[in-house]
Amino acid sequence: MPVIAPMPAARPARIPNQRDGAEDATAAGTTVDHLTETYRAHYSSLLRLAALLLDDTASCEDVVQEAFIRVHSARKRVRDRDKTLAYLRQTVVNLSRSALRRRILGLKLLSKPMPDMASAEEGAYDQLERDSLIKAMKGLQRRQREVLVLRYFADMTEAQVAETLGISLGSVKAYGSRGIAALRVAMEAPA
Repeated sequence: MPVIAPMPAARPARIPNQRDGAEDATAAGTTVDHLTETYRAHYSSLLRLAALLLDDTASCEDVVQEAFIRVHSARKRVRDRDKTLAYLRQTVVNLSRSALRRRILGLKLLSKPMPDMASAEEGAYDQLERDSLIKAMKGLQRRQREVLVLRYFADMTEAQVAETLGISLGSVKAYGSRGIAALRVAMEAPA
């Protein structure tokens, strides 16, 4: 759980003297004292705002703390002191949106299962099997090879193979069974 900065000790409000005109106070931007007062007065309401946008307390506290830090570092750009709270609210909303985007992206990435990777040995063994199968297929008769390729690699039915090759259904069955038998013999033979 994140550590929340303690409430700053009460300081007397900055009282401009005669030389400080109203223009100087607004030109300097929001003062640290004004931001401290805003922190004391509105921390809880900003935390509730973040709680409405996010779902866990730790994230809400992080967002509100980050909002105060960002407005503090950009306090000279907040020319009107009355708009400090508006800037803080908008910063809390923007940071909450960013936190939700990161969370959604993380869930999308986590929901995709990692592909099962074969080990190097398995890949080499599979390659050897493929090579020996290709070599054995080259040793078959032309019709046997055509029937086996269409039937098992192109995933056609026996009727589709017969129609494609222009032969009878019985011939497809015969070439297929003889081809498989020849493959078994070729694959079991030592290389």
